[in-house]
Amino acid sequence: MILASKSPRRKEILAQLGFQLQIESKDVEEISDKIDIVEQIEEISLKKVMAVAVENPKEFVVGADTVVVIDGKVLGKPKDKEDAKKMLKSLSGRSHEVITAYTLINLEKNIEITESVKSVVYFKQISDKEIEWYIKSEEAMDKAGAYGIQGLGSIFVDKIDGDFFAIMGFPINHFIKTLNDLKIPIESLDKI
Repeated sequence: MILASKSPRRKEILAQLGFQLQIESKDVEEISDKIDIVEQIEEISLKKVMAVAVENPKEFVVGADTVVVIDGKVLGKPKDKEDAKKMLKSLSGRSHEVITAYTLINLEKNIEITESVKSVVYFKQISDKEIEWYIKSEEAMDKAGAYGIQGLGSIFVDKIDGDFFAIMGFPINHFIKTLNDLKIPIESLDKI
């Protein structure tokens, strides 16, 4: 299976289940003209995966896109440290949504599935010192919403409602359900 993503977290989640992954990603413009945020994320996920699938029509290609949403505003990856600081301040002491869309394509088998999973994350009140400490760690810089729930950013999280792995970047449980729906048994994961 080809993972159309450079995300080490997505690779780690899939590899833990035995998927034999090739990594191949294309630079695609991560924009959508859809109005609904979920539809935007799903379209971007589809674009990322399709860009790789058209060059590998016989292969299963999977990928995803994750965003943080607060007050109807999408927070992607921060542009710089100042942007990361603003994002973390906006999340402090509040709840926000994390939406992850994933796409599975096999053009030869006529498979094209895009699904999304929404979770809610509740942050504690974060002090300026904690924000400065976190930004110095550099962990914030390549993550939607400027934090990683599986790393140092976990200290900001009071609780979650939803799928931990979706918040991390890939909703593996939902993905396995998709494979089950396609009659792909879990014991054959290392062969796709």
